[in-house]
Amino acid sequence: MPAHHGSGASRRLSRWIPAIAAPIAIGVAVVVVPMQANAAVDLPDLTPAELVEFAAASEVDALSGTIEQTSELGLPDLSGLTGTMGGGAGGSDGFGSDGGPGGRGDASGDGSAGDAASATDLDDLVSLITGTHTARVYIDGSNARLQVLDDLAERNVYLTDEGAWIYDSREQAATHFTVDRAALDALKAEASAQAEAHADEARKRLEAELGTPLPTPDEVLDQALAKLDETTEVSVGTDARVAGREVYELVLEPRDADTLVGEITVAIDGETGVALAASVTARGASEPAFSVAFTEVSFEAPDASVFAFTPPEGTAVTEHEVPIPTLAELEQMKAEHAAGTGEPSDRMSRPEVIGEGWSTVVVLPTAVTGAGAAQGLGPDASLRQAQDGAALLGTLTQPVDGGRILQTSLVTVLVTDDGRVLVGAVTAERLLDAAASGR
Repeated sequence: MPAHHGSGASRRLSRWIPAIAAPIAIGVAVVVVPMQANAAVDLPDLTPAELVEFAAASEVDALSGTIEQTSELGLPDLSGLTGTMGGGAGGSDGFGSDGGPGGRGDASGDGSAGDAASATDLDDLVSLITGTHTARVYIDGSNARLQVLDDLAERNVYLTDEGAWIYDSREQAATHFTVDRAALDALKAEASAQAEAHADEARKRLEAELGTPLPTPDEVLDQALAKLDETTEVSVGTDARVAGREVYELVLEPRDADTLVGEITVAIDGETGVALAASVTARGASEPAFSVAFTEVSFEAPDASVFAFTPPEGTAVTEHEVPIPTLAELEQMKAEHAAGTGEPSDRMSRPEVIGEGWSTVVVLPTAVTGAGAAQGLGPDASLRQAQDGAALLGTLTQPVDGGRILQTSLVTVLVTDDGRVLVGAVTAERLLDAAASGR
């Protein structure tokens, strides 16, 4: 099979896989989807604190199932943009004019492959933020697989102790991530020893200051819920069914005038404590803007074969070894980040977080959103990319003082005149204030 270090198709897939996987991770971690209310479901009553504790104590480490995710963010009609930007997207099968994987064989240098990439990227983006996606999930201890099912194709992420594979069957492209296991194990051991030493020291210091032993886990949970209650109303909703299983409904309602989030609901399996569904409803709306849920689930360990991957014949493979720093190097990077020193490129590419809780805003620097995004492209392709970006920006955004803004039901994006991009599940006023004040 051919090996390509820097395959465009693999790079694009590597960019989008986190965006595909993120909604599923969010659903399992914090957030929910319409559930089937059923009068026959009558689980034992739990308080919000008891339900949170029940979910936190879940010990399920193996499952498989089908997940469906839907996004209805209230964006304008984008159908006129897809497949038209850049002058041509190649065939609908994901191949360019040269017939190579992903259409990246632009030997002529005229940038046609770059145009195809631009149009395909836009198609991918529009699909991700406006459509419905189905995926299979397999988990068994440290082994995991996410299989996103497309029309006549699929995308896969495989995670094992040996590394990770990302594979796109339509583009016949794969990226293989590996790590130095010895270096990783050494880092874990060193960090664990240091953390234990710091924990003992901190425990003794706190107990001396408090004059009493540290609180129990139950007391810690009570304190966390009390703090959460300052910004969020937490309640238990109506028992229901998800994927044929009886579930509790945990409901979170923000007490923050700056957020666009009206309600988050989480369906928690009544037997295992695993989150089976999640939805986010915008303030003032009656239907979820984002939802993810299992349509079927099994808590039996999947067959080991589902975690094995061998690239099919003809797949373009990109090899990438993930560097493992030492603990001393990690400490140095942490100190440099806090001091604002270190390599300029590293400092420029770090997002900045403003605020906390529901009104948090993330600021992406110019290096991430501007010229840095066009590295590796020729001058003609870079110009076309800039023109395409400007056209898309003008279509989706409205002008405001100091930049342009995109408002959806759940997310607001501000592109400032100086090249920054501010993003948050907040109002436009909150973004503009954050851009001006930095807080």
